[in-house]
Amino acid sequence: MGDPLAQFAIKTVISFTLFGINVSFTNYALACIASVALILLSFTIILITKPSKTRRTTRSAALATILYETVTNMMGSDTKNRDIYKFFPLIFTTFIFILGCNIVGMIPFSFTVTSHIITTFALAAFLFLIINIVGFSRHGLGYFRVIAPKGVPPYVLPLLVVVEFCAYIARPISLSIRLAANMVAGHIVLKVIAGFISLAGAFFLFPFALLTLLTGFEIFVSVLQAYIFAILASVYLSDAINLH
Repeated sequence: MGDPLAQFAIKTVISFTLFGINVSFTNYALACIASVALILLSFTIILITKPSKTRRTTRSAALATILYETVTNMMGSDTKNRDIYKFFPLIFTTFIFILGCNIVGMIPFSFTVTSHIITTFALAAFLFLIINIVGFSRHGLGYFRVIAPKGVPPYVLPLLVVVEFCAYIARPISLSIRLAANMVAGHIVLKVIAGFISLAGAFFLFPFALLTLLTGFEIFVSVLQAYIFAILASVYLSDAINLH
């Protein structure tokens, strides 16, 4: 049984330097390119596929509709929240990119980009920056009410501000850790179960069936984690717009 953590190691595919700086092409970069290529290919197929005479729409177009409605619903249907739809491309791209990276990571012998905290934190930090820009541009200094809401008794306000500020700063950290931890944990379990197949000998059917079941569950988790990341980003963006 191999080391279950070895699958997360960043390895050099093509080694070269530029002006003395190591800019080698790694399996991490390859997985990123593969994820983006998969996304572009999928949407290209959706655009060029025409419905048949017996069908008003294609399966790929129906899938695109489901993805569109999923992101639309997670952004809310409240009439007071219509301004958030201006940021639909941001949330949709975030959701699709994470989903693509998670799915590519499920391919045997591939690399899971979202298993590295640097990836998930970069995404979360970028969204956090956008959300703060939106909040201050719409409300000015009044955006600080997000950590100091109105109507709070003065003797409670200092403690509340400290608690709310810590919770607010922790948003990108919790977003990034949640996604990365779930991807790492799931892939470690799959690696361990796969190792048992080679050790089980004639009794390999049970670990193989368990591995198949867990793989299906991990695919579900991959989709779910992309959804959770995007919906929390939508909630935080809604807070910045409406100052909840």
